[in-house]
Amino acid sequence: MTARPRLTVGLPVYNGEEYLAESLDALLGQTYEDFELVISDNASTDGTRDICRKYAARDSRIRYLRLPRNIGATPNHNRLFAECRTELFKWASHDDLYARDLLRRCVDALDERPDVILAHADQAVIDADGQVKVPYEYKLATASRRAPERFRSMLFEPGGDDFYGVIRADVLRRVKPMDSYHHADRTFVCEIGLHGPFHQVPELLYFRRDHPTRAERANPSKRSRCVNLDPRRAGPLHPTPRLLAEYVLGFVSAIRRAPLSVADRRACYGHLAAWMSSRARPGAGERVEDRAPVDPARLAVSLDALVAGREGRGVREGDQA
Repeated sequence: MTARPRLTVGLPVYNGEEYLAESLDALLGQTYEDFELVISDNASTDGTRDICRKYAARDSRIRYLRLPRNIGATPNHNRLFAECRTELFKWASHDDLYARDLLRRCVDALDERPDVILAHADQAVIDADGQVKVPYEYKLATASRRAPERFRSMLFEPGGDDFYGVIRADVLRRVKPMDSYHHADRTFVCEIGLHGPFHQVPELLYFRRDHPTRAERANPSKRSRCVNLDPRRAGPLHPTPRLLAEYVLGFVSAIRRAPLSVADRRACYGHLAAWMSSRARPGAGERVEDRAPVDPARLAVSLDALVAGREGRGVREGDQA
């Protein structure tokens, strides 16, 4: 890591002791090393603090922060970006895995394409044991030069975890911080996409873990998920209809704030109206886990990359205390 790294990786965590060490190994074992890893511990009550302190003592790239109380997932994510002082930023999840070349491929893509504002890679869903369940092909038109086409695709096409891409920090500072209503992460990424195209690295380098204690599994209702995102959503002032209304209004606000021409803004509103009328169609909102797998040959390559990531162990020479 240089004196001032190019990339900040922000990792929010709450009671993540089961998978945290494995995720840290994969991040710290990246072939791209010019990054700071900021961990924000949301007042965990399990062994998370001990794991974080152990890794921070071993690798100088880690900065460990601990909150005195649980402020919810969304404020914790936003707090991490507030800590960013670098050119590039990426959120990471404490239970996911990352192939060794993920960061390098994404940073290279941003360096090669100044017009691209976010770079990510193809992904597969893995289970609690790290076994691949569902790899899938990225079909969103986020690389389009036309903002309305990017917006339309993100509205209608399922899948995509662009939230976890490497993002130009100056663009993130121009969008509204993520909110905590139903599917607020979708409106957040859509607003980012209205500022410029994304690049999808055509390699399976990101492995999203699906397990019973993952937030969306542990909180099956819209209300419980939103309370998990922000405890201030609890109580009668935030009924489900309000959470859904804020979701739709989030798209409206994103279009209004984005640097669009009059014609592009009108086109985006048109796509939003069409999307709202289509929500009853079969398959609307299907999960990535429900989609058909990709070519097994590509899966074999991704597993090799994943094993390499596990072998990285996350500590560079000279960083041991």
